[in-house]
Amino acid sequence: MYDFIRAAAVVPDMIVADVSYNKEQIIKKADDPELLDTDIIVFPELCLTGYTCADLFFQQKLQTSVFQSIKEITVHEQNRQRIIVIGAPIVILGQLYNCAVVISGGRIYGIVPKTFLPVYNEYYEKRWFSSSADLNITSVSSKLFGLDEDYQIDIGRDLIFNINSQVTFGIEICEDLWVPMPPSGFLALNGAQLILNLSASNETIAKHTYRRDLVRMQSAANLCAYLYVSSGASESSTDLIFSGHCIFAENGAVIAQNSELIDNDYTLIHDFDIGKIKADRMKNKSFKDTKTIYAFKEKARFIDIGIKKIKGDGSKYTVAKQPFVPASKTDRIDRCMDIFKMQVGGLSKRIKTTGCKMVVGVSGGLDSTLALLVAAQTAKKLNRPASDVIGITMPCFGTSDRTYNNSFALMKALGIKYEEINIKNAVYQHFNDIGHDGKTLDLTYENSQARERTQVLMDYAGKVGGLVVGTGDLSELALGWCTYNADHMSMYGVNAGIPKTLVKWMIESIVEYNIFPNATDVLKDIIDTPISPELLPPDKKGNISQETEDIIGPYELHDFFLYYVLRFGFEPSKIYMLAKKAFNDEYSNDFILKWMKNFYKRFFTQQFKRSCLPDGVKIGSVCLSPRGDWRMPSDASGRIWLDEVENLK
Repeated sequence: MYDFIRAAAVVPDMIVADVSYNKEQIIKKADDPELLDTDIIVFPELCLTGYTCADLFFQQKLQTSVFQSIKEITVHEQNRQRIIVIGAPIVILGQLYNCAVVISGGRIYGIVPKTFLPVYNEYYEKRWFSSSADLNITSVSSKLFGLDEDYQIDIGRDLIFNINSQVTFGIEICEDLWVPMPPSGFLALNGAQLILNLSASNETIAKHTYRRDLVRMQSAANLCAYLYVSSGASESSTDLIFSGHCIFAENGAVIAQNSELIDNDYTLIHDFDIGKIKADRMKNKSFKDTKTIYAFKEKARFIDIGIKKIKGDGSKYTVAKQPFVPASKTDRIDRCMDIFKMQVGGLSKRIKTTGCKMVVGVSGGLDSTLALLVAAQTAKKLNRPASDVIGITMPCFGTSDRTYNNSFALMKALGIKYEEINIKNAVYQHFNDIGHDGKTLDLTYENSQARERTQVLMDYAGKVGGLVVGTGDLSELALGWCTYNADHMSMYGVNAGIPKTLVKWMIESIVEYNIFPNATDVLKDIIDTPISPELLPPDKKGNISQETEDIIGPYELHDFFLYYVLRFGFEPSKIYMLAKKAFNDEYSNDFILKWMKNFYKRFFTQQFKRSCLPDGVKIGSVCLSPRGDWRMPSDASGRIWLDEVENLK
């Protein structure tokens, strides 16, 4: 459902060369009730015999025991609606091959021999095995394994297995991954969305991290899901130690792996979201072009495996509440500081090109604070005086004492030039000009303030030879939560690629790095200030009366919707399923649906604001620049999306 597939990495206990024991351990693991609800179960390389059998591989008793054990495992699976992949040495036409055997429903669907056989350092596999390149046949008879039914089993490195026309997977074995052009590249370019790697990788210092990154980057290069399953510590320790390292990776991200450095006799289950793979491959034309340019002589062979229903439903898939924000503090701070440097780099280029001063409207809120910090750091980087940054606070009807005082405290702490321009009289004059009573708290009442502020900034910038630095963020642009030709407009938008859920963490990370030590206290208070446009009068106590999230909904929900709509193009039903999983302890289903409907409505009706955005630095994979990542007609209809949301429960 929703393009998920459930996979299990299984590292059984084993005894080197005891094929009967190893077979029983495989069957025992396969019978685990938890594994009955999986779609694909993957065991390590040569798990039937052990990887470290050495010259025992040549023993006929070992070889015949392998055939018998594969038969027994196949028969054992005859009433199961799933796929099992095991590693075994198999004799074919007088040569021994290190193989992965694909079994489902009591049938062997394919055999994939290892292609690259290492013969360096501690490895000498060519002593025993032949490569898939040595094969001169494309199938073998099921009678080879003593099965009652006589049919042909496809064999080769070119096999791609198709599950119910929903998910495709290919297989490579251990060393195949470590070469310059792994078989997984060929398989992925020919349509395999998931790559399985049966491995027996020994552990040495730093190899664990290297292996993880290798798997992770192979999944990124091939825009695929990748499951790596390696032999455990029950392999022979005569000269080596094996770690049982298992890794689930998805397009450049490790989504699950075992926790122990040296591990054995365990199972790791996780869902893959193949929908993400499909979405990325559809967008990435370079991926498709690679196949055309390299024009493989070899063609992939597709093998259909029919099972009644794919069991993966996303329930074993980790869904972050804030997909734009790294979960760990260390990663979050590192990410935020990298983004800050990118913002500063973009603004620095613009300032060097124009020679302008930087003019920022400072409200005491999160967005304008971040933009001001970027401008201040840009002045430092360019060795320009702090006074080349001009902060202007423009109090009006909705300005609270807290934000007003924080604006001045921040500008003074940064040592920039600052101005106060009270716009009340100008707005009243405008009300008089257009016949507004100045008392009706409508959209005109609010937008007039926003447009007056932008006019002041633009004209002041013209006066001093300045450039207006925009403060609006990605989330506001997605929702159209900006006044057209007001805060919607600037001369360079440094926050245009940053979602609201990340802005707070950006400022917190800047505090953590102590970049502006004199501003620490005020920055902490700004972080704790409610998000508000401050366009309506404060309450009787002088506090903010207009909180943005009360009006348009929680930004963490909107950023969640935005991520999956733009990054993967998922349909509303899948995004809703993911949102329920992520926020099940925080929001009711009705609450999520209410704001999901609001998101789609605003996203489609507000495109006209995004179609004429000023320049702004791109930060991540989701961006709304009309010149780059998002091109959409301003009058496109959102009806089919809204209709689907209406029917969700």
